[in-house]
Amino acid sequence: MTLAFSAALPARGFDVELDVAEGRTLALLGPNGAGKSTALGLAAGTLRPHDGEIVLDGRTLVRAEAGRTRAWVPPHARQVALLAQEALLFPHLSVRQNVAFGPRSQGVRRRDADEAAVRWLEQIGLAHLADRPPSTLSGGQAQRVAVARALAAEPRLLLLDEPMAALDVDVTPALRQTLRRLLADQTAIITTHDVLDALLLADEVAVVEGGRVVERGPTAQVLARPRSAFAARIAGLNLLTGSWTGDGVRTPAGEVAHGHGVPDVAAGAPMTAVFRPAAVSVYLDERHGSPRNTFRGTVTSLEPRGDLVRVRTDHLAADVTPQAAAELALAPGTPVWLSVKAAEVDVYLA
Repeated sequence: MTLAFSAALPARGFDVELDVAEGRTLALLGPNGAGKSTALGLAAGTLRPHDGEIVLDGRTLVRAEAGRTRAWVPPHARQVALLAQEALLFPHLSVRQNVAFGPRSQGVRRRDADEAAVRWLEQIGLAHLADRPPSTLSGGQAQRVAVARALAAEPRLLLLDEPMAALDVDVTPALRQTLRRLLADQTAIITTHDVLDALLLADEVAVVEGGRVVERGPTAQVLARPRSAFAARIAGLNLLTGSWTGDGVRTPAGEVAHGHGVPDVAAGAPMTAVFRPAAVSVYLDERHGSPRNTFRGTVTSLEPRGDLVRVRTDHLAADVTPQAAAELALAPGTPVWLSVKAAEVDVYLA
C-alpha cells in the first residue's frame, strides 16, 4: 500500500479514509464543497488534520490527535507534488528552468536538472519551447509544462486538482492523452467533474459527498452501476434507491421500479435501479401496459444534447428529439409522465 489516508477536520465536516496502491490512480468525484480539495490539501501538507494519520510508503507524513499534531513532515519534504487548476509557472524562469526547478530544489546539479527537464519536455512534446518564457505559452501548453515540472521532481504521490478545469474545450483532449500516458506507472489522486477524466485516467473512483466517501470501486464498475446520486449524474444515468418489494424497488416517495438482473434477496433489502435517459419516454398523461415503469414529474429544464434534448424533471431525466419536445410543448413547470421498459432498468443491491 503506497498511501494510507485517514483524516478528519470537524470544522469542515470532513472525515475520510482512502488508500491508493503503488502505480494506481484514484479519481475523487463529488459536487463542489464535498471535500475533494480538502483531501488533496491534507495529503500535500497545506492543511493539518484535527485527527488522523497519513502514511506514504511507510513514512508517516502527519499524525494528529484531538487537534494536536504528533508527527509532521513539511510539504517540501513529503515527495508529494500538487498540480492545481492553474499552471502557476514561474514567470521569471524559462520553460526549461521551470521544469528543472523540482530537481534543483532537491539538490541536483544544474546540468543534470536541465537534462532531466529536456527529457520531460520531450515526453510532453514541448522540447522546442524550452527557452520560451511562460507568458508566450497557450493555456494547454502551460498546463502540460506544469505536469512535466511536477513529475520532474519524481514525487512518490502526484495530486491533480481538476487539471483540465481552466482549459478551453479544444485543448483538453491533448492534455488528457498526455496525462493518460504519464500516469501509467505513477501513484496519483485526481479530482474531477468530468466522466472522461475518470474513465481514461483513473483505475478506481471514490465518490465524496458531505465530507464522506459514499462510494468506492473500479472506475468502470462505479460508472456503470453507481450507488450514489452524484456518480449516477456524472455517468449520465437515472438512479432510484429504495427497498426491495419482491418484484421491484420501492422509493421513499412510493414509486416502484421494475427491472432485470434482480439478485436473490429478501424483501426490504436496500436496492438501486439505474437506467439511461435515452430509454425514457415522455408523455403528458399516464401510460399503462407491461412491461413499463411510469413516474410522475415536473420539467425543471431543457438542455440541448447534440441532436437530442435532455428533459430534466425534479428527479429523473429523459432524452427526446427536438420535434417531440416541441409537439409536447415542454417547458419548465410542465407536469409529465416518464415511462421506461423494465428491460432497460438494471436493478442491484445498494
